Amino acid sequence: MYDAIVVGGGIVGSSVGYHLARAGVETLLVDRRDAGRATSAGAGIVSPGTSSRTDDDDWFAFGTDAGDYYPELVDRLSTDGVSDTSYGRVGLIAAAVDDDELAPYEEATARIEARRDDLPNVEEIDPAAATERVPALAEPQRAFHVPDAARVNGQAFASALREAGRTHGLETADRDVTRIRTREHPGSRDPRVTGVETADGSRIDADRVVVAGGAWSPALGDDLGVDVPVEPKRGQIVHLDLPDADTGSWPVLKGFRHHYVVPWPDGRLVAGATREAGSGFDPRVTAGGLREVLDEAIRLAPGLADATVIEHRVGLRPVCADGVPALGAVPDVEGAHLATGHGATGLTLGPYSGKVVADRITERMPVPDRVSVARFADASN
Repeated sequence: MYDAIVVGGGIVGSSVGYHLARAGVETLLVDRRDAGRATSAGAGIVSPGTSSRTDDDDWFAFGTDAGDYYPELVDRLSTDGVSDTSYGRVGLIAAAVDDDELAPYEEATARIEARRDDLPNVEEIDPAAATERVPALAEPQRAFHVPDAARVNGQAFASALREAGRTHGLETADRDVTRIRTREHPGSRDPRVTGVETADGSRIDADRVVVAGGAWSPALGDDLGVDVPVEPKRGQIVHLDLPDADTGSWPVLKGFRHHYVVPWPDGRLVAGATREAGSGFDPRVTAGGLREVLDEAIRLAPGLADATVIEHRVGLRPVCADGVPALGAVPDVEGAHLATGHGATGLTLGPYSGKVVADRITERMPVPDRVSVARFADASN
């Protein structure tokens, strides 16, 4: 018997499990390691200030809190004996290379100016300064620099959360949860969670269940009588190796056609990403997807043309109907919680989202309205 079961071991589920265990909640994290998990194929940009959603006050507040929480969480993980998280503040350069990027560049800088009090360090830089910082970059027409932006390896960070969680008693298991069990609760009209069933027929008892299954989360919604409005959106990325380049010192590079290049030490870079709605649960790398990603990477940074292609990855990003995560308690089912729907922002928001859901369970802390599961129930009334 557990106090809580978390279904899903990506960065969001791992964060929920870590924060619950750290708070003394006896927790089991169950994961079936689906092909196409979004955490495994995220390039790793943490820069809420450059999101196109900065004009949404509530989203911006949540995104900023999420970005600001990373250093605090990294310190906590270090205290728990886990120092290899991959997180690092390396900054970001957003560059408009071609004429068609100038209009979206102006829109982005206008959004930043509207948030100048919150983004005081973002500044436009000379094109030559941009290419000096990223030698592979084509000299842009316009560029700005975001010094507080960071990069993170989603797989490494999720692993760090689970490792640190185990020091607080978190248990993990590779199992396939097929059903959430509920029963009528005496004295209440609402059913309550009693645990889960797995594909091998086992029953695991728990007072609370958190569904953090990414794009696969809706499959468990029927058990709770709730429609989880999340669909997969395929994103393909390419890992590159640029011999003898000091990529560890480069900032993240972002263009204005929804593509980017994330540098890592030792000549490694990650280029992405496609945005393929209607892909379903199809985690294939496609010729068209690779071409799109590589064409954009080389257009933005011609110095990458001689890089070695070392790996391709696909992530089925869980996109919520309104583009915002669904977090918190499921209405009318005691003990049921959701932590899903992050889309392309999972690595930015995920660790903080996990904390928010864990705090809701352990301290009855309210979930911000903009990301609360309750907004869907409210909309249906």
